[in-house]
Amino acid sequence: MAPKGYYGKLLDINLTTGEIKKAQIPEEDIKLFIGGRGLGTKILWDKLSGSGVDPLSPENALLFMPGPFSGLPIPSSSRTTVVTKSPRTSAVNPKHEHGSTVSYSNMGGFFGPEIKFAGYDGICITGKADKPVYIKIEDDKVEIIDAGKFWGMGTEEFDNALIDELGDRKFESCYIGPAGEQLIPMASILNTAARAAGRGGTGCVMGSKNLKAIAIKGTQSPILGDHKTYVELLSKVRKSFKDDNNDSLKFWRYGGTANALAYSSKNGTQAVKNYSEGTFGEVAKIGAEANREKVWKRDFACFSCALACKKSGIAKGSYSVMVHDGPEYETGTMLGANLLISDLAGLQKLIAVADDYGIDIISVGNTIGFLMEAYEKGLINKSYLDNIDLKWGDVAASLEMMHKICKREGIGDKACNGVKFMAGEIGQDSHKFAIHVKGHELAAWNVPVNSDYWSITYATSNRGACHMNGGSPDGQDSAALRDTIAACNFAKNWYKDELSYAKFLSAITGLDWSEEEFAKAGTRIFTLEKMFNYREGFDINDDILPPKFFENKFTVGEHQGAIVDKAEFKTKLEEYYQLRKWDNETSEPKKETLIDLDLEFTIDKT
Repeated sequence: MAPKGYYGKLLDINLTTGEIKKAQIPEEDIKLFIGGRGLGTKILWDKLSGSGVDPLSPENALLFMPGPFSGLPIPSSSRTTVVTKSPRTSAVNPKHEHGSTVSYSNMGGFFGPEIKFAGYDGICITGKADKPVYIKIEDDKVEIIDAGKFWGMGTEEFDNALIDELGDRKFESCYIGPAGEQLIPMASILNTAARAAGRGGTGCVMGSKNLKAIAIKGTQSPILGDHKTYVELLSKVRKSFKDDNNDSLKFWRYGGTANALAYSSKNGTQAVKNYSEGTFGEVAKIGAEANREKVWKRDFACFSCALACKKSGIAKGSYSVMVHDGPEYETGTMLGANLLISDLAGLQKLIAVADDYGIDIISVGNTIGFLMEAYEKGLINKSYLDNIDLKWGDVAASLEMMHKICKREGIGDKACNGVKFMAGEIGQDSHKFAIHVKGHELAAWNVPVNSDYWSITYATSNRGACHMNGGSPDGQDSAALRDTIAACNFAKNWYKDELSYAKFLSAITGLDWSEEEFAKAGTRIFTLEKMFNYREGFDINDDILPPKFFENKFTVGEHQGAIVDKAEFKTKLEEYYQLRKWDNETSEPKKETLIDLDLEFTIDKT
C-alpha cells in the first residue's frame, strides 16, 4: 500500500530487452524520500550495482521523477527532476575509471504532471535500444516506437514533428536534440522547446540509450489523504497569487529571471569575462527592459502557475530569430555578459541555437568563455581553434564555436567535454581560470562578492557546481525538499506558516508531517546524495573552488578589488562540516549521523 497522494508505481522500462514493468515502490521509501529528487536518488542508489558504473552504460538508470505536488493545481508546483549518474563530473583523486556524482536536473513545464495523470510516481529507463526509439505512454498502454526518422532533428523541428506523428496535442513530451544524440557530455533534455533539464549531462545519458523522446498522456489522479484540508489550503494560497499589487508577482510577470541581469551586475555578482569581473557595463542592452521593449510579445507559464515568468517573441537586428524563452538570467549572462556580448539579437540567436541543439547553456557558455581567455592570453592560437578568431564580444565567432561543440567537429570534439577537460589538454596553468567544481561548470553567479554564501554553495553541491544548492546546510536541505515535492523556487515565499509545504504534504498524504520531520527529510535526501558521491570516490579534496577566485581581483564596478580570502573559505568549510556532522578530515558523514537519518543501508558501502 502506498500513502495517499501516490500510486506506489514506477514505470520501469529496459530498452535492451524491451521489458516494461509497473514496479511497486516500497512504502517506506516513499515516506522517507517523498518523491522527485529524493525518491529518484534512492532508486538510483538501488539500481546501480555499486560504485564505478559507466554513466553511459546500459546499467545506468535515467529517472523522470515528479513530486507529490505535481499534477495537482497547487500554484507553481509542477516541476520534474531528472535523476541519473552524471557523465560530467570526476574526482580530484579518482578511485574509479568512471567515478562520477549523482546528477539531479530540474525542469518546469507540463511533463511531470502528465506522469502523474498517467498513473505513475516516476519513470525509470535502463538499458540501450539497438536503434533510435521513443516511448509512448497512455495510462497503462506503453509502447517503444522506432524514432529513426527523427534522429538528427533539432528540438524545434522535432517538437512539431512529434505532435504531427501522435496526432494529439494532449501528449506532453521531453526529448533530446543533436547534442544528446552525439553524446555531448553537457547535453540537456528539453520539453516545450525551451524548458530544460539542462545541467549534469542528462541529455547525454538519454542519448546513450538511443532514446529520442518520451511522450505521455493520462486520465488519472491519485486519491488524497485529507481532501477537505487540502481544498482549504489551496483556496487560501490561490487568493495570495491573485493580488495584482504584489511586487513579487509584478517582478516575475514583467521580466522573469532576466530582471536579475541588471541587479546582479550592479551588485558585482555577475559572471563577466569568464568570471574575471562581476559587473558588465553594457548589461542594459540585454536586460529585461530592453527585451520587454524590443523582443518579448508574450508571457507564458508552466502548469498551474500564476507567475508566467517565461517570455517569447521575435528578435530582430544582427540576427532575426524566434524567441521561445529568453534571455533568462543564466542564459543572458553565460552567453552574454560572460562573453562580453551586448548585441541583443545576437544573444537571442545564441540561446535559440543552443536550445535547438539541446545543450546546457551554462556549461557551453562557460566553455566558450574559457577558450576566449586562453586565446587572449596566447595559450592557444587561431589554428588550434580551427581558424576561429574567438575574441570577446564576437557573436559570429561564438556561434561558430557552438556549432563545432554541438557537432563534435574539430576543436569541438575536445571542447564538448567542458573546461576541466580542456584545461588538462591546454595545460600552461590554464586550470587556474577553468571555472568548475568536480568537473561541472559554475552557473552565472560570481563568487567574490557575498563569498560566504557562494563559496559554500558551489563547493559543496552534490552534483558539482550548482547555483540552486544553497549556501548553508539548512538552505541546501530546503532546496532538496523543493526539488523533491516538485515546487518552484520562485514561489517559495507564498508557502509559509499556515500555508507551508509540510501542511500541504500532510493534506495530500494523510500523514502527519511536522515541520521538524519535513526538514529532516531534506537533510536525509542531501546526505544520501553525499553518500552516493562518497561511494564514487569524492571526498573533502573535491569540495573546492577554482583558483581564479583566490587570485583575481575585480577591476570595474562598485566592487573593485573583490576577491575570495582562502583562509576564510577554509574556515567556513570547516564550520559547514561541523554543522553537517560530517568528518572534518574526509567529509564522510559520520555513522551516527547516518543512523539518525535512517540511512543505515549506506554504511560500509564506500
